[in-house]
Amino acid sequence: MQSIRFSALDGLALAAKPKSDKVDKKITELFSSHVFSGRVMREHLSDEAFKSLQTSIKAGTKIERKMADQIATGMKEWAMKKGVTHFTHWFQPLTGATAEKHDTFFTVKSDGTPLEIFDGDALVQQEPDASSFPSGGLRATFEARGYTAWDPSSPAFIMDMGVGRTLCIPTIFVSYNGESLDYKAPLLKAISALDKAAVEVCNYFDKNVTKVISTLGWEQEYFVIDESLSNARPDLIMCGRTVVGHAPAKGQQLEDHYFGSIPERVYAFMRDYEDEAYKLGIPLRTRHNEVAPAQFECAPVFEEVNLAVDHNLLLMDLMTKIAKRHRLRVLFHEKPFAGINGSGKHNNWSMATDTGVNLLAPGKTPKTNLMFLTFFINTIKAVHDYSDLLRASIASPGNDFRLGANEAPPAIISIFTGKYLANVLSEIENRVDHKFDEQDEAILKLDLHRHIPELLLDNTDRNRTSPFAFTGNKFEFRAVGSSANCASAMTTLDSIVAKTLVQFKNDVDALIEKGEKKEIAILQVLRKYTVESKNILFEGNNYSEEWTKEAAKRQLPNVKTTPLALDVLASKKAKAVFVEGGIFTDKELEARHEILLEDYIKKVQIEARVIGDLCTNTVLPAAIHYLNNLTQNIAGLKSIGLSEESYATQKNIAVKISEHINTIGKNVEAMIGERKVANKIEHTRDRALAYCDKVRPYFETIRYHADKLEFLVEDRSWTLPKYRELLFLR
Repeated sequence: MQSIRFSALDGLALAAKPKSDKVDKKITELFSSHVFSGRVMREHLSDEAFKSLQTSIKAGTKIERKMADQIATGMKEWAMKKGVTHFTHWFQPLTGATAEKHDTFFTVKSDGTPLEIFDGDALVQQEPDASSFPSGGLRATFEARGYTAWDPSSPAFIMDMGVGRTLCIPTIFVSYNGESLDYKAPLLKAISALDKAAVEVCNYFDKNVTKVISTLGWEQEYFVIDESLSNARPDLIMCGRTVVGHAPAKGQQLEDHYFGSIPERVYAFMRDYEDEAYKLGIPLRTRHNEVAPAQFECAPVFEEVNLAVDHNLLLMDLMTKIAKRHRLRVLFHEKPFAGINGSGKHNNWSMATDTGVNLLAPGKTPKTNLMFLTFFINTIKAVHDYSDLLRASIASPGNDFRLGANEAPPAIISIFTGKYLANVLSEIENRVDHKFDEQDEAILKLDLHRHIPELLLDNTDRNRTSPFAFTGNKFEFRAVGSSANCASAMTTLDSIVAKTLVQFKNDVDALIEKGEKKEIAILQVLRKYTVESKNILFEGNNYSEEWTKEAAKRQLPNVKTTPLALDVLASKKAKAVFVEGGIFTDKELEARHEILLEDYIKKVQIEARVIGDLCTNTVLPAAIHYLNNLTQNIAGLKSIGLSEESYATQKNIAVKISEHINTIGKNVEAMIGERKVANKIEHTRDRALAYCDKVRPYFETIRYHADKLEFLVEDRSWTLPKYRELLFLR
């Protein structure tokens, strides 16, 4: 019987071919056509309901029940015109995926009259089962009640699902007692905290600023492989990554895939998911080949953080579904293939005022230059003081392969500013005997354009190795993993910057109360923050061994594994940021720590089981089968009287195969033993450390010997699709 690998290879010729008759519509015709946008609201809502909803979106105020009924009715009418029969509260539980429970508009009244009804209660609140999602002990099995509550700041949308359509209403997810059980609720609180703190600081420079939003532009990296080949790999099905696989002769060393011509089949897939994304209001702008073979990237225009997070999750869901239409599979794992680049999700972050100012873009006057410096230096100070919280926000088993293995970027959090701004910071640090006074007119008239070219986006070379780089008018947090929910990193970043800005205002006000002029007080505090934070600034190669040594001298943390990175969530520092900042309660923060540790344990446990199964049922049988052929060949040559020299090669291969078989067998048994020991450990952190330090080290040992077997065993006996097929055939 032909193996599934060769059946998949034969099926490549029958794979879905791009349709040549597709006619592209203008993006402007597609954009937001499935979104309950402002224009649609105007058409389907009364003036009273429209104004109420807009006020809620802009000011965060509650919507009255009467208005909710009107909005729900208008939303239903719009949706039903587009063929929608069901609605769902779309939310982001702590599983890492999105969730939805569909209900129909259809109901039957007591007199038997069938009606389509969608009222304010159904719009504003629903009740999914809270005990079946990760809760970190906040909910027990017998405490099932939880609520989803409408988030008006993220517009409702219609999702095409096969032949049907569903109205999706973005919501938060909380327990019966009000504790947050999702990613969105804390994010909204962090956004609000940053808004309040940033407005108060902005008012030093411009009293007209009444609102500050944090903005996000994510860059989503991903792999695309043939679906049939993927289905022939149990590890890809269960783990999203290959746990064994010998490196192909050609990987990414020729650097010919990066920005190369997009393969036709992948291009057709891209066009499909882009069209669906545009309908949902996702402003995609960029597509290209990434560095590794079979790796690609897309990126949108910047949006407000909450909406950007929703759009990223929507897009990942779309890509997964649409790939199936093309008989392809999308891999979002941070490291699906060994020996080539993994995937990240660079988070480009900034802050903008309601007066139209990007707070991380240098202005053209001394006043706006000083405002830029204030937010620029406060962000640096926040990252310096809370780098361990940022590291925890992007910790995951998959990301450990990138960060812990010194790949794009390393686990050491540092900041790249570029030489121009580095010079500005140096000038501030060393100014006038470390003190500013009213006679120091030069600094008060600081002209950043003396240091920074007009082309702000190109004011410095890019540092692709830095985890947190300033790139002209924003910071790029490059350490976020490709499978992650951006909300985790953005909640932490907004929270730590908010806390730092609060402290900054207190420090400045204290100097003003002592009689200092406002501008002098601001510069005094900025200089202090610059000096205190300079250890985290690094302009060189973050991959180098020299930087690892230098970072150790600077006492910068280098935490390479998730369980240890998460320790900070149980610290006083975390409580000072998240609890005092109103982002989490004590119980919620403890629950997050527990959930993330449990997630780590379960994912490593699954990988361990897959490795054991794959070796026992696939790798070793293939090797033993070929070894039997070799021994029969050797015995046959012996039987006809040939010398040992005539079958020396066969014997040498047989000896190596036998050694690798035995080593794999012993290590798999030892790994299973360590797993059983770990499972008996009661304390979650200790169990996570056991999986990290005792179970996971076997992965690489087993993989090494399995990959050697793949190299030694004849091709037709090897039943797993190889890297050369997964990465280069489609």
